[in-house]
Amino acid sequence: MNKTPGIDDLRLYCTVVRHRSFAATARELGVSKAVVSKRMAILEAAVHAKLLHRTTRTVSLTGQGEIVYQWALRILEDVEQMSDALLQEKAAPRGRLRICSSSGFGRNRLAPALSELARCYPELEIHLELLDRAVDLIEEGFQIDIRVGQVREGHVIKRRIASNRRILCAAPAYLARFGPPTCLDDLKRHRCIAIRERDQEFWRWEFSGPEGGSAVKVSGPLSANNGEVVRQWAIEGLGIILRSEWDVEKAIKKGELVHLLPDYSQEADVWAVFPSSLSVSAKTKICVEFLTEWFARARNP
Repeated sequence: MNKTPGIDDLRLYCTVVRHRSFAATARELGVSKAVVSKRMAILEAAVHAKLLHRTTRTVSLTGQGEIVYQWALRILEDVEQMSDALLQEKAAPRGRLRICSSSGFGRNRLAPALSELARCYPELEIHLELLDRAVDLIEEGFQIDIRVGQVREGHVIKRRIASNRRILCAAPAYLARFGPPTCLDDLKRHRCIAIRERDQEFWRWEFSGPEGGSAVKVSGPLSANNGEVVRQWAIEGLGIILRSEWDVEKAIKKGELVHLLPDYSQEADVWAVFPSSLSVSAKTKICVEFLTEWFARARNP
């Protein structure tokens, strides 16, 4: 190897692999496709290997490309941690922070918190993506996933940043027509509205209550993958929902929804999830600590 690959080219290469597209990479970085193609050619020349198969629609890795990609991830993580170690000696974090979350929570709760984070730390470059699906943090290049509900992966670090629970609700119009459920088992005969967010189960609702843990298989004519749609359907009297308190508290106060079976709820704390390799990252630590304090202030102003 006559020339050492540049850090910026390795970072660009990882972005290409994440998007599987030169065009999408160019859009994210604000450069032309020609620039991306040129830098990839320079990288391939530096390592004396063909890294990518290109078609008109997509990009895929060669065998040698996979080897370079895995090494690039390690090298970039080491560079990131070196930078973070230096930043810890300074007061202000800087650099890019890629964060993802679900659409409803991201828009209504996380976005205002990150707005304040950006004002407090102007040298941070915050990129937020809202995704109502399961996310592979390492493969997709996210540093933090702000998640509502259970964290099932065993290879990640998680920090609880806010307490939360899901509760049962329905509109007065629905209750006038069908009557309220008097126990969990009654839900089986009601019109329930289900939602799939990330990897949550669709029609099986789990609860904690006076008798401990319980689960009910529900059904209904409506389901969606967006919490705001589900909430609106409930307000219109179309069924019973199981939603986070933060999502329905205003509708309950306005009388648009009624809290049902208040002795039962589903745990749905808010977690910051990040790869174990970033557990010592200064940017990650500062962001998680900031969000924890922000949500505590928001709940207890």
